[in-house]
Amino acid sequence: MTSRAPYASDPDQSRGREFTLESGGARGPRSVFQRDRDRIIHSIAFRRLRHKTQVFVAPDGDHYRVRLTHSLEVAQIGRVIARALGLDEDLTEALCLAHDIGHPPFGHAGEDALKAALADHGGFDHNANTLRVLMRLESPYIEHDGLNLTWEMLEGLAKHNGPVNAPLPWALAQLDAAFPLDLASHASLEAQVAAISDDIAYDNHDIDDGLRAGFLTLDDLLELPSLAAQWRAIETRYPGAPRDRLLRELVRGQIGVMVNDVLGETRARIAGNGVASVADVRAAGRALCGFSPEMQDQERVLKRFMYDRLYLHPVQVTTADAAREVIASLYAAYAADPALLPASWQARLGEDTTARARTIADYIAGMTDRFAIDQYTQVTGCVPDGLRNV
Repeated sequence: MTSRAPYASDPDQSRGREFTLESGGARGPRSVFQRDRDRIIHSIAFRRLRHKTQVFVAPDGDHYRVRLTHSLEVAQIGRVIARALGLDEDLTEALCLAHDIGHPPFGHAGEDALKAALADHGGFDHNANTLRVLMRLESPYIEHDGLNLTWEMLEGLAKHNGPVNAPLPWALAQLDAAFPLDLASHASLEAQVAAISDDIAYDNHDIDDGLRAGFLTLDDLLELPSLAAQWRAIETRYPGAPRDRLLRELVRGQIGVMVNDVLGETRARIAGNGVASVADVRAAGRALCGFSPEMQDQERVLKRFMYDRLYLHPVQVTTADAAREVIASLYAAYAADPALLPASWQARLGEDTTARARTIADYIAGMTDRFAIDQYTQVTGCVPDGLRNV
C-alpha cells in the first residue's frame, strides 16, 4: 500500500464543515472524507444519475453509459491515480462520484435550455448547480440544509475545471459568500486527479458507446495517428481475435496509456515545483496533475474528433434540439402556472421574480430524462418525438 504523501489532503487536518453542530457523532470508524463519500452515495441526487444523459439521450439499450455509470468509471480511474501518487483515495473517490450531480436532464442540451430560460435571472451553470444541490437542496438532515460536506470536498467540486474567477455564477457566488472556498487558487491534488480522471473516462468510454451505436467506425478512429498505432500493436499482439474484443482492448489500452502519462507528468511537476505540502499545491499557481505536452496535443485532437463525429453528429444535434424544447416548454409551463408544480415546490416559490425563476429551475434540473419526458407529456398532452437516438 502506498504511504500518504506529504502533499496529500489529510482528513485529520480538514478545514471542517459549514455547519458544525451535528449531533450523534460519526457512525462507524470513518474519516471525514469517507463520510463525504458515503453521503454522496446515499443521496437521492446521486441515485438520479442513473437516468440522466451522458452522451445518448434516454437510451433503450442497457449497455450505454449514463451519468451514474460514467461517475463510477471516473471514480475507478481516480482511485488508481490517487493511490499511485499517495493521495487520499476517499476524497478523490467522493469528488469523482459527485462531479456530475448538478447536470439537468438531457445533458448539455438541458443546460442550454435552462441557461436561456434564466437569462434574466443569472443564468444556469451545471457545476455551480452541483454545489447548490449538495449544499442546499439535498437535505436529509434535521439540523441543517444540504449534506454538509467538508470544505475540501466543496472546494474540489467548485474548482472542477480549475480556479474560478469573477464573474461567478449566481449559485456559486451565494454559496461562497456563506462558506468561502478560496475560489481563485488551484484545488487539492485530489480534486485535480478527479478532473483529469473525468477527461480520461469520457474521452475513451464515449468512443466505446459511439462504436456500439454505429455513430463511429474503426476506420474513423484510424484517422487518428495515436489510435492507429495502438490498433496495429493490438492486431499484432492478438492475431485472429474477434474485432469486437480488439476494439474493447483498444479502449482499455488507451485508458492505461493516459493514466501512465498523467502519473509521470504529475510526479515531474510535483518535483519540479518543490511541492512538499497541501499548501504548496494550492500556491503552485498552476495545475500539478495533468497530461504531458505530447499527450495533451493528442487528447486535444481526440476531443475535436469526438465533437465532429459524435457529439455534433446530425442525429445528436436533432435529438438535442428536441431535448431543449422539452426543457424550455416545462419551464414556460411552470412559470405561467406554478400550480403545476408539486405542493412542496410551490411552497418554496416566494414572491420575488428571480427567486421564483430559480426555484422552477431547481425543480427541472433535478429531473431525470424519463421524468422530464413524463412531465412534458402531462403538461402538454403530447409525447415528445426524437428523444431516443439509440
